[in-house]
Amino acid sequence: MITNVLFEKYILIYLIVINLITFIVFAIDKICAIKKKWRYKEVSLLGLCLVGGAIGGFLAMHLFHHKTKKKVFVIGVPLIIIIHLVIILWFIK
Repeated sequence: MITNVLFEKYILIYLIVINLITFIVFAIDKICAIKKKWRYKEVSLLGLCLVGGAIGGFLAMHLFHHKTKKKVFVIGVPLIIIIHLVIILWFIK
């Protein structure tokens, strides 16, 4: 049986890893955009944000000035962060 502390540890590790992956994928996509090479689909970038990488995506967007003119990202990524926070707060209670 997994204890709450162990479960929380695994969740934290997952969130750190998925945010790092999302950050890196956004960075790679920006580099590819500059070089006019193959790009990740927007749905893939948003999917990474949706499965827990929204903070990494948000940081990459602003650090690399990537996807900051696309409404779906400007509104969607912060909205996903808010939804994730609500879910986390709901589970804590």
